[in-house]
Amino acid sequence: MEAGDRVEPQTEEPRARRPLFEATADELRAWTVEQGHQAYRVRQIQQWAFHRRASSFEAMTDLPLDLRRRLDADWSLFATAVAFRGESPDATDKLLLKCRDGRMIECVLMTEEHRRTVCISTQVGCGMGCVFCASGLKGVERNLTTAEIFDQVLQAQNLLPLGESVSHIVVMGMGESLANLDALLAALDRVCSADDGLGMSQRRVTISTVGLPEKIRKLAAQDRQYHLAVSLHAPTEELRNELVPVNEKVGLTAVVQAADDYFRITGRQVTYEYVMLGGVNDRHEHALALGRLLRGRKSHVNLIPYNPVAGLPFERPDPDGVRRFVATLRDRGVSATVRKTKGQAIDAACGQLRRRFESAPSPAFVSPVTVEVS
Repeated sequence: MEAGDRVEPQTEEPRARRPLFEATADELRAWTVEQGHQAYRVRQIQQWAFHRRASSFEAMTDLPLDLRRRLDADWSLFATAVAFRGESPDATDKLLLKCRDGRMIECVLMTEEHRRTVCISTQVGCGMGCVFCASGLKGVERNLTTAEIFDQVLQAQNLLPLGESVSHIVVMGMGESLANLDALLAALDRVCSADDGLGMSQRRVTISTVGLPEKIRKLAAQDRQYHLAVSLHAPTEELRNELVPVNEKVGLTAVVQAADDYFRITGRQVTYEYVMLGGVNDRHEHALALGRLLRGRKSHVNLIPYNPVAGLPFERPDPDGVRRFVATLRDRGVSATVRKTKGQAIDAACGQLRRRFESAPSPAFVSPVTVEVS
């Protein structure tokens, strides 16, 4: 180096803070003790995060100042940031959450009478290729971490008034739930823990899958009480191959047999989700075929009128046709209901909001945005 050469100062990259609920409660207790504090402080932290709607460690005023500073140095309270919030007049809120790597995920909070239900995602995108779904238009980018899955429940709960809590969870957002089963189970175990989580009953959680037989059986063997919802969408192999391409590798018969095994092992009735596409899978012959497939099985059919997605050719079914479809199933002894459509005004169907924002001219999200839809 020649005399007079300028030496640029070297600066260390700031150490990334670990999402708090990526760690187990035991790990947090061990960390707290290492910092010179009593393990019971973790319980106080959890109370602030789960029930008192704390948005920062600084807000946890009954913790020692030194502990709050150490928490803020080593941990982040949330694994995601709210990039957008959409509110619908039907008491539906949709959150677009930004992960640390910049990827976007979605969750939806639905309020109705005594229920406060959050619909959560398990992947960025989806690899199942259902032709009518916005989530999979770009394929699957990655699995979500346990912290990112759990975080959606916290972020949704923070929208509720103090004293109210999320009462039900449906794992029906972006992604194939069973393709990220280990992370999902870890997150749900935290949610359902009476000691170190929200204390939600496992019977208030529903896990949806497009139908991966071996994963369904793996879930059944976990000794949990979660409900299983199978995204069927077609009553025959041929039509399901068209609508749900992964069916070509799996097969409708194998999916239904795995669902039968789930009921046999867990005793939990299986729900079959059936998105009704106008003129595609909603005709009388489809109702007859679905009735033949499910007759005699301990199951329930949840019919879902399609939420149109910009750029896709599918349409909502005729309401009278939906009623006839239900009647045909019930006449054949198959339990069936029609899911109430919520949140259309805020792109509440999976993947719609993320797709709209990722295609917007400006990619920057500086602060949360709330939109009131009238």
